[in-house]
Amino acid sequence: MKKLFVFTIITFIAIGAGAQETFFPTTEGTVMVYNTFNKKGKQSSGARYTIKNVKKDGDNMDITYLIESLNPKDELVYNDEITIQLRGDVLYVDMSNFVNKAAFQQDGQMPADIKVTGNDMQLPTNISPGQTLPDANIDMEMKMGIMNMKMGAQVTDRKLETIEDVTVPAGTFKAYKFTSNVTATALGINMKTQNTDWYAKGIGMVKSETYNKKGKLASSTELIELKK
Repeated sequence: MKKLFVFTIITFIAIGAGAQETFFPTTEGTVMVYNTFNKKGKQSSGARYTIKNVKKDGDNMDITYLIESLNPKDELVYNDEITIQLRGDVLYVDMSNFVNKAAFQQDGQMPADIKVTGNDMQLPTNISPGQTLPDANIDMEMKMGIMNMKMGAQVTDRKLETIEDVTVPAGTFKAYKFTSNVTATALGINMKTQNTDWYAKGIGMVKSETYNKKGKLASSTELIELKK
C-alpha cells in the first residue's frame, strides 16, 4: 500500500493561508525534513520537502514543492514535484498528488492507460477549533495486460480539534491538532486508518500519528529539521 499512495506530510502541508499568517512557508529554498517511525518507534523512512517556486498573483498563490522520499539511511528512493494552489480564501490540493507516480512510470512517463479521478482537497484560510472540513477522494484505474486494476482512497471526518504545544526534534511549536479518517482500497484490500496531525503557522506539519482500525498506533512522523 505504501508504494501506491503517499498520504504523508502533503495531506495538510498547507492547511490555510491568511493575509497576516500562513500555515506553510512561503519562501523559496525552505527545506523541511521529516522522519517516519513504525509502531515500535523504529525509523522506517524519511522525507525532504523543498520549496522550489512561489508564484503570487493578488490573493492567489501557487507553491511548488520538490518531495524527496528517503530510506532509513537517508538515501533517495524517489522524488516528485507537487503544486498546491490558493484561490481567494480557499486552498486546493489535487488528490492525484498523493499517488506515488514513480511506482507506475515507464521510461519516466506515466502510461496512457492510467486514469485518475477525484476531487481537490479543500482547505479554508480561516479555521477555528470544532470546525469540520470537506471530504476528499481519489480513484485510479490502470490496465495491465488483460487485468484492470482499480484503487482509491477517501479522506473523511476532517476536523480541527484544538490548539496545543507540541515538541518534536525541530523544536516546540504552538500547533493546531487535526483529525481525519482515511480509507484506501488496492488490489481488493481495504485499509482504514485514523490520523491525527499537528500544524504550526509558518511551518506546516510538525507531527503526525496514524492509528489502525483498533485504535492502536501504527506509525508516526515528526519534523526533525527546518531550514528557512
